[in-house]
Amino acid sequence: MSEEAKNSHEEEAIGKTYDFRVAKRLVSYIKPYRHIAAIALVLTVLVNVLVSLQPRFTQIAIDDYITPKQTDGIWIFASAFFALFLFRFIFSYIQEILLNTIGQKVMFDLRTQIYTKLQRQEVAYYDKNPVGRTITRITSDVDALNELFTSGVIDVLGDLVIIFAIIAQMFWYDWKLALVSLITVPLLFAATNWFRKHARNGFDKVRTRTAKLNAFLQEHISGAQTVQLFNAENKAQKRFDDINDDYRNANIETIYYYSIFYPMVDFIGTIGIGLVIWFGAYQLLTGMSASGSAMTIGIVIAFVQFSQQLFQPIRDLSDKFNILQAAIVASHRIFLLLDLPIDVKSPDAPKKKGKAVGKIEFQNVWFAYKDKNWVMKDVSFTINPGESVALVGHTGSGKTTVTNLLMRFYDVQKGRILLDGVDVRDWDLQDLRKNFAVVLQDVFLFSGSIEDNIRLGNKEISGEKIHWAAQEVHAAEFIEKIEEGYQSEVKERGAGLSVGQKQLISFARALAFEPTILILDEATSSIDTETEQLIQQAVERVMQERTSLVIAHRLSTIQKCDRIMVFHHGELREAGTHQELLNLHGLYWRLYQLQYVEEKIHSSVPPAANPNLSLETGI
Repeated sequence: MSEEAKNSHEEEAIGKTYDFRVAKRLVSYIKPYRHIAAIALVLTVLVNVLVSLQPRFTQIAIDDYITPKQTDGIWIFASAFFALFLFRFIFSYIQEILLNTIGQKVMFDLRTQIYTKLQRQEVAYYDKNPVGRTITRITSDVDALNELFTSGVIDVLGDLVIIFAIIAQMFWYDWKLALVSLITVPLLFAATNWFRKHARNGFDKVRTRTAKLNAFLQEHISGAQTVQLFNAENKAQKRFDDINDDYRNANIETIYYYSIFYPMVDFIGTIGIGLVIWFGAYQLLTGMSASGSAMTIGIVIAFVQFSQQLFQPIRDLSDKFNILQAAIVASHRIFLLLDLPIDVKSPDAPKKKGKAVGKIEFQNVWFAYKDKNWVMKDVSFTINPGESVALVGHTGSGKTTVTNLLMRFYDVQKGRILLDGVDVRDWDLQDLRKNFAVVLQDVFLFSGSIEDNIRLGNKEISGEKIHWAAQEVHAAEFIEKIEEGYQSEVKERGAGLSVGQKQLISFARALAFEPTILILDEATSSIDTETEQLIQQAVERVMQERTSLVIAHRLSTIQKCDRIMVFHHGELREAGTHQELLNLHGLYWRLYQLQYVEEKIHSSVPPAANPNLSLETGI
C-alpha cells in the first residue's frame, strides 16, 4: 500500500490554539441563550459563595458550641447549616439543568449548521475528504464543545469566585496563617502548567486518531463485501490494528499525565494542610493569632478546610483549561469546515429559474478534476429538446463527466455549458437540478419505506403518482407482492432487495419527479434480460418528449437513440446514428465489432486476435 493511501484518513494536528477569534466566535453561539446563561452564572456564583462559607460554620460550631459545651441556640445554628446545604443543592440542581440546556441547544445549532453546510458543499469536497473524518466533525468535535459550554466557561468563573472568596476569608481570620496556607500554591500552579502543556498535545493526538479511526471504519464497513470477496480480511485487520494501536497509545499518553498530575496535586495539598496544622498548632499553643485575638481550634480546622477547598478549584482549573483546549482544537476543525467556500452555488441574481425546455449546448468545454489533467478537451455539441442521445466510450473517456458538469456538480475551467441558451452557472441551482432525474448503475436507497424512497421527501408527489411511476417501470409487480406493499421497510442501502428490484425503484423515483432531462448512467447493466426488456419498454415511453442522455457500454440499450456520441480520452470523436457510425468504420464500429462479431469464430480476422479491436485501444 502506498504511503499516500496509508495516510488518506489522516488529518493534521492543530497545534497551539491561543486564538481569541475562535473563542469569540464560540461565545457567539451562546448569545441566543444569553438570558439562560446569565441565570446560570448567577447561580454558579451563589453556589460557590455558599461552598466557601462551610469552613466558617465549622469554626463557629467548634468554638461557640462544641468546645464550651454550649447548647443554647444550637438548633438555630444547625438549621442555618442545613439551609446552607439545602440552598446549595437547589442552586446546583438548577444550574446543572440550565448549563446542560445551553450545551444541548448549542450542539443542536452547530450540528444543524454543519449538516446544512455539508448538504450544500460541492461534490469535489467529498472527493477529497473521507466520510469518517466528516462524521467526526459532527459528532466527537461537537461533543467537545458541549463539555465547554456545560462544564467549562461558567464553571471557570465559579472556580475563580470560590478561590477569591476563600483567600479573602483566610486573610480576614489570620493573615500569617493565610500566607502559610498559600506557600504551596506556586508549586500547584507549576504542576498545573506542566500538565496543561503535555495534556494539550495528548488531546490533539486523540482527536486526530479518532478521526482516522472513524474514517477507516466507515470505509471498510461499507466495503465489507469487497473485503471478504478478495480475502482481504487479514490485511484490513492488520491495518485496523495499527490505527487502533495509535488511538490507544494516544489515550494512554494522556492518561499518563493525569496519573502523575492528580497524585502530585494531592501530595502538594497534603503538604499545605500539614503546614497549616503545624503553624496553627504553634499559634494555638502560644495563645495568639496574627490578628491579635486568641487562636482557636475552630480557626485551625477551618483553615484545614479552606486549604482543601482552595486546592480543589485550582486543580479543577487545569481540567477546565484542558476542556477549553480540546474545545478550541475541535472548534478549529469545525470552523475550517464551516468556512470552506462553496464554489458551486446559485448566483445572487439568477438569470433563469423554473422548468427548462431541455436544449443542451456544450461550447468548447475543458474540465479537469485535478490541476490540468484534462478529462474533457474542447468538447462542443448541441442536444435539442426531446432528443435522445447516447454517450459511449471506454472507462474514463468523459461520459459521466458530461452529466456531472451539466448538473453543476462541478464547474468547467474553460468554455460554457448552456441549458435553454443560459449558462448553467447563471441558473438558480435548485431549479436547475429539479429539471434532471438520474438513474445510476449503483442505486442508493435510504432507510425507510419503498414509498419514501420513491418520493424522497417531495410532498408534492402524491401516492397515486408513486403508484403510476411504479406501474410504468413494472416495479409494482414485485412491490405489490410484498406483505406491506409500498410501506415495506427498506433497510440501509436497500439490503434485502435484489439489484434488479433496487434498479426498478430507482426508475420509479426518476419517473415520479417528471424531469425535463433524463440521465441513465449504465442504468440497466445489472438487470437480468427479462427485467431489462420490461424496463426498456418503460424507458422508451418515458424518453418520449424528454431530452435524454444514456450512458452505456451495452450497445443493445442505445441503438434506438436519436444520436450516439463517441468519447475518447476526453474528446468527442464521433457523433451520428447507429447506422451512420457503423458506416464510418471508426471507433464506434470497433466497439460494435467487439460486442457482436467476436462470437463469429470462423471470420477471417477474429476481433479477439486483432489488437485494434481492443476496448481500451479502439475506444
